[in-house]
Amino acid sequence: MSEEQTLTAEQEKIQQLETELNEFKDKYLRTLAEMENARKRMQKEKQEMTRFAVENAFAEILSPIDNLENALAFAGKMSEETRNWAMGFQMILIQFKDALNEQGIQAFESVGTLFDPHKHQAVEIEETEEKPDGTIVQEFVKGYRCGDRTIRPARVKVAKAPGQKEEELNNKSEE
Repeated sequence: MSEEQTLTAEQEKIQQLETELNEFKDKYLRTLAEMENARKRMQKEKQEMTRFAVENAFAEILSPIDNLENALAFAGKMSEETRNWAMGFQMILIQFKDALNEQGIQAFESVGTLFDPHKHQAVEIEETEEKPDGTIVQEFVKGYRCGDRTIRPARVKVAKAPGQKEEELNNKSEE
């Protein structure tokens, strides 16, 4: 083998090794990127799971908060001693609501708005010409949300035009 052939063979070998090196470098960088994406995805899933756990825990205390609000609504008609007790319970209620707000959980108003199946649960329908179809005329139980997510739908009474079939009202609310 001549010196030229040896040199060419060595250059080919070097070229082959550089190609392999670039391939391994590319695979290494791709693996690093995949690992970083997996780490970010796992971190996001962990945050979501924590958020859902907190929301579900707070959703469990919404009914007792509603009951406390309902009981305090009648305190003005009670004796002086009962009103004094009610003031203490009112302070406790405020603390509960502050805890909900700190977690981003807030009540939303429904009366006068259009029925939204993602935010409302229709428990009653009232035939009336005074309100447009699908308008909420009464709220029985407050709805709560955290950001865009509904924690508990509001239980409401919905207006319906006289003579309109219930199926038509459902079709309108889905549009």
